Amino acid sequence: MRAAIEVRDLKYSYGDVQAVRGISFEVGAGEVLGFLGPNGAGKSTTIKILIGRMRPQSGTARVLGTDVTAGDPALQARIGVCFEEKNLYESMSAEENLRFFASLFGIRRLDPAPLLARVGLADRARDRVGKYSKGMRQRLMIARALVNAPDVLFLDEPTDGLDPVSAAAIRRLIEEESARGAAVLLTTHDMHEADELSDRVAFINEGTLYAVDTPESLKLRHGTRSARVQVRRDGELIERRIDLDADGADEALRAALNAPELVTVHTEEASLEAIFIEMTGRHLAG
Repeated sequence: MRAAIEVRDLKYSYGDVQAVRGISFEVGAGEVLGFLGPNGAGKSTTIKILIGRMRPQSGTARVLGTDVTAGDPALQARIGVCFEEKNLYESMSAEENLRFFASLFGIRRLDPAPLLARVGLADRARDRVGKYSKGMRQRLMIARALVNAPDVLFLDEPTDGLDPVSAAAIRRLIEEESARGAAVLLTTHDMHEADELSDRVAFINEGTLYAVDTPESLKLRHGTRSARVQVRRDGELIERRIDLDADGADEALRAALNAPELVTVHTEEASLEAIFIEMTGRHLAG
């Protein structure tokens, strides 16, 4: 089966600045690929090329088997996009915004209620968007990206600025879209979000793709498994870390578990952020 998104040796520069440096990757139907990198890493430029807003200067990009430079309206009708910038009509209600954008896809009788319910805006459906908070506008942008039941979904920092409850609701929605069969390209600098949602993650920094793999594989290959043991001795809490991959780890862990002074034991693994820093020398945020 052909990948829903295919990128080969993609390059793009802004003057002398190379924003995307010959990257290649694929996203399959029903897969969530987390594009993980700090601001300015090349994530948004890549998405803009894939949705046809910018033309690649070198390399190829295909979505649903169609070259993205073709400007094919049939392709545009099968993708959904949510960018950080909010280009909603503030004088319209949420319902009116969704009906208008649905009409651009030739959908004449959209019922916006189910979409608004999915993003927690059912009770504000008829309010003007100009009265919405930043988080509410972000949720409406997500709903707008789904009006055409897209086969490919491009989400650029979809939970940025949302409270924890709203962010969790959007993550559930992304999982539902993936289960429906949509390919999802999710750009984020939030390692926890990427780890929770992504089937695979792609590490990108300064336009270079450093790795494309499952979070589990990256942690196993590049991280160190350990156990954090806390014991109380003479009223003082003492912490020790045991490298679970080192020689003698079994005996050390067994002894710790049998210690009468034991307080807690927590297993730990390398975070995606720690692995990203190891590979690129740069933190995810900033």
